[in-house]
Amino acid sequence: MKFLNQHAIITGGSSGIGKATAKLLAQQGANISIIARDRAKLDLAKQEIETVRVNSNQQVLALVADVAKQSENKAAIRTAIEQLGNPDILITSAGMAYPGYFADIPLEIFEQTMAVNYLGSLYSTRAVLPAMETKQKGHIVLISSGAGLIGLYGYSAYSPSKFALRGLAESLRGELKTKGIKVSIVYPPDTDTPQLVQENKTKPLETKKITASAETWTAEGVAQAIVRGIEQKIFAIAPGWEMNILHRWHSLLTPLLNWYFDRLVSQVGQKNSKLS
Repeated sequence: MKFLNQHAIITGGSSGIGKATAKLLAQQGANISIIARDRAKLDLAKQEIETVRVNSNQQVLALVADVAKQSENKAAIRTAIEQLGNPDILITSAGMAYPGYFADIPLEIFEQTMAVNYLGSLYSTRAVLPAMETKQKGHIVLISSGAGLIGLYGYSAYSPSKFALRGLAESLRGELKTKGIKVSIVYPPDTDTPQLVQENKTKPLETKKITASAETWTAEGVAQAIVRGIEQKIFAIAPGWEMNILHRWHSLLTPLLNWYFDRLVSQVGQKNSKLS
């Protein structure tokens, strides 16, 4: 068990990829702190994580906080460190997505998405950094998205926040390496989570057409890729062949992908014209 007695702090740990990763690390002997906004969901997640522990000495801590609010974020992480010790791993899985047409999305959604997805990860990273610097070791894992590699139709609020995480990870990688702290950035594909269910409620028809052919992963599958990436000290964790190719070749593939996406969007437009 490579994570025996380690302390992993996971934001967004009450559901989806965050909860699946927390359970997988608990199965490897880690102590877990999960942070999210909903106390009821946190308590249920805590029970699930506790059932997969390998020994009764492992601790699971559930803390309520809005990661987009710096004071709450910092206070939750301070409590986690006080109770379970300096963190060995931070995974910033808290996130939100609200797809739609650019002009129809309220500006407040753009602001909230950037606050949760980017600033929430930034605040968490700053909060754990002093403790990791003290130990001269640690691993920070930022959860981006395939939409953080190429901007997608309908994701004008979401993609920029995930691009920002990529920039943060790339900037921190070399700087924190000198302090013994590793950084990873994760590019999950579409994943079967409560967030995806919410996305589908507002996703434009054109976006549904574009994403229809992409493979949908389970949260457990993505969690396995994340844990494997931590074990192997991989900087860019891109689960599956689609994300791996997009990560490695996105700059070269963008013109071709844009041409393909434009064709799909045009097909939707033509279909709507015939129906109207």
